[in-house]
Amino acid sequence: MSNFVAPEVKKFVAWDYVVFAALFLVCASIGVFFAVKERKKKTSKEFLVGGRQMTCGPIAFSLTSSFMSAVTVLGTPSEVYRYGASFVLFFLSYALVIIFTAELFLPVFYRSGITSTYEYLELRFNKIVRLAATLIYILQTILYTGIVVYAPSLALNQVTGFDLWGSVVATGIVCTFYCTLGGLKAVVWTDAFQMIVMVVGFVTVLVRGTTLNGGSTKIWEDAYEGSRLNIFDFDVDPLRRHTFWTIVIGGTFTWLGLYGVNQSTIQRCISCKSEKHAKLALYLNLLGLWTVLVCAVFCGLVMYSHYKSCDPWTADFISAPDQLMPYFVMDIFSSMPGVPGLFVACAFSGTLSTVAASINALATVTFEDLVKKGFPNLSEKMSTWISKGLCIIYGVLCTSMAAAASLLGGVVQASLSIHGMCGGPMLGLFTLGIVFPCANWKGAVGGLLAGITLAFWAGTGSFIYPAPPIKSIPLQLSTLNCTLANSTEALTTAAPTVAPERPLLADTWYSLSYLYFSAVGCLGCAITGLLISFITGPSKGEDIPPVLIKPVCNLFCFWSERLKTSLWRGVRHDSPEVDFEKNLPKVIANKAGTDDTFQNNTNKENKCQFPGYNPEENSYTNMSRESRL
Repeated sequence: MSNFVAPEVKKFVAWDYVVFAALFLVCASIGVFFAVKERKKKTSKEFLVGGRQMTCGPIAFSLTSSFMSAVTVLGTPSEVYRYGASFVLFFLSYALVIIFTAELFLPVFYRSGITSTYEYLELRFNKIVRLAATLIYILQTILYTGIVVYAPSLALNQVTGFDLWGSVVATGIVCTFYCTLGGLKAVVWTDAFQMIVMVVGFVTVLVRGTTLNGGSTKIWEDAYEGSRLNIFDFDVDPLRRHTFWTIVIGGTFTWLGLYGVNQSTIQRCISCKSEKHAKLALYLNLLGLWTVLVCAVFCGLVMYSHYKSCDPWTADFISAPDQLMPYFVMDIFSSMPGVPGLFVACAFSGTLSTVAASINALATVTFEDLVKKGFPNLSEKMSTWISKGLCIIYGVLCTSMAAAASLLGGVVQASLSIHGMCGGPMLGLFTLGIVFPCANWKGAVGGLLAGITLAFWAGTGSFIYPAPPIKSIPLQLSTLNCTLANSTEALTTAAPTVAPERPLLADTWYSLSYLYFSAVGCLGCAITGLLISFITGPSKGEDIPPVLIKPVCNLFCFWSERLKTSLWRGVRHDSPEVDFEKNLPKVIANKAGTDDTFQNNTNKENKCQFPGYNPEENSYTNMSRESRL
């Protein structure tokens, strides 16, 4: 029970519900619009990747909205409030992630003409690797989506009085509805709308909070006095929760697993009408990521200035740090009905966009990697109906998983930990395939298992045995100006408790910063995969189509053609582009684990499998059959 008197904070009123309901109504309407507009285009490709004719603008908005979820809206200001503004260093991580994605991973995926990123793994390795990666991705996405649905619902429920399971179910129903009706086009355009709502919500909070607390100069002074502006901490200790190195290096690995090889991202990029548009969408999306990050960080500083003398978390006015932002909003907008509803719409915009992206990506992966492999002769009409059915199934499953998310702690750390533990090994697997021509399928499977084992070992250990407080202690928070509940009440002293025994690894391996889980998984996968490949006999470069390998050695060996060619390991990167697809069916037929069915399907589809090169744009252009009619 709190020793302080909590100030009265109003709950939701009718106008707040109206504003919030309007968001859901607009999102559902977009799904209906595209369902009616695209009703004559019944192909599964049109439904899952928008006919590969999207432009860079809406895709950029969609990417930003999908990955700046309610975890960012609620979690990042809370992180800044408690730990300081070092979180802003993620702007460096985002920049590195987008550069690597646009220049290393995207060209390979785009030119391969794939619908699921895991199709690449079968082209490069074999079906076993593809299946393993697909199952890991499905597990990762369902777990993450559970957090994204549950965390904001819980935070908003306890602060605003908004019904917990009502918001969880409403989120699941609306996302499933517009995903199922409108496919990828509905998801992308809804994301663009939700991105606007998210930024408007942040800006509204910033303007009001800054005005109430004496202007931006006063907020900056308060943040400085409270040590919230100590951003550049160059301590190399990997056990420290947030330092310059953990955020820039660990954050890059974590977000690269989320962006560079994630189905949800790549599916949007390959839906663009040309590779140039896809790259431009990624770079425009970087501006969006920076905008949302800066808004979230400044919201945290404004919140600290407001509560620097009476911290609602320490005073037990709220039960979890993730409730700080909604509590702050209900506090400063208590006299402005409807505006809290705008912020809730802002938070749920992030949730809706992320859940919708996850449902759409899960349906795509399951259909392309599992259903089509088992039933290769499905008609287009049946394929579309199955895709829609998968959207419904995953919508129900992701919503149900929200119940398990309550066990995972703070939303930012929980979500990034899951991405690190699953995304890191996946990043290592794709890096093996794209960068190292010598890697074979045995190395890929062994590396993936090693990466998953290492990442989950560190992640699970840190969950059971949290790091010592000295490695992750929040900055000073004060309750000096809070009103005591009863000044004459005697304070009770708790009996001293014996600290539980901790294993030898608890203060070392298990105390590793959560941002390094991805790096551990990625490097573990890549190193193990290379070792196994060399032991079992490396792949022959002559058998690998150049379109599946990115010759990164060219950047470092530009001064020596001989060295550059030797590092290609036999891959014919100097062959004309037109020869790549001619060699593909023959190569696939020789791969271990592939059968005649896949070989025949590849032979039939290879003419339209690869996008064409557009000399006018100096990039590859999607040449889907629908676009030529």
